[in-house]
Amino acid sequence: MNIEIKFSKKRVSYKKAMDFLNKRVEKVKKRKEKELIWILEHPVTYTAGIRFNEDDIIDKSIKIIKSNRGGKITLHNPGQKIVYIVIDLNKRKKDIRRLIYSIEKSIINFLKLYKIKSQNDKKNIGIWVKNKKIAAIGLRVSKWVAYHGCSINISNNLDNYLKIIPCGLDNKKVTSILAERNIIPKNCDSTLAKIFIKNLADI
Repeated sequence: MNIEIKFSKKRVSYKKAMDFLNKRVEKVKKRKEKELIWILEHPVTYTAGIRFNEDDIIDKSIKIIKSNRGGKITLHNPGQKIVYIVIDLNKRKKDIRRLIYSIEKSIINFLKLYKIKSQNDKKNIGIWVKNKKIAAIGLRVSKWVAYHGCSINISNNLDNYLKIIPCGLDNKKVTSILAERNIIPKNCDSTLAKIFIKNLADI
């Protein structure tokens, strides 16, 4: 597959990332740029998808950035890996569910490396360890070019979630690799990218 793999070692602001992502989407639509997998981290940022509800904000003092992705309100913070994608489904099967399954499978395979058993949930999108959410998924599709992606909790501060009802699920908790296994994976970006490339090849 002709996909560019991009790694950012320094944290990238959400606005800067969205500016880059949106420009790449337009170029991919016109076949002027490669598709993309971009792995990075954000500083503490709360974003609201198109289905978000004001009641999901517990701490009204926090700044919320509205996003055009699917889903509700979520958190990005240091120690959480973001995997942004720009994938042209015009070149593949035009099947959004199949793409989501590929993302879910990639996260599950990645977590398995750290002996964490996880699963998807047909009712509540994302990846779960028992009843705790460890990864969130949010996509948008424009002219069959899919973008945004997922976030995976590695070693981030889970207390930041207490200021919101993440993804609108007030009866669900969140977890991370650190919380589950008491380890912090090092230099895992390339491994994560390889897993995504492998699974995206199947769509």
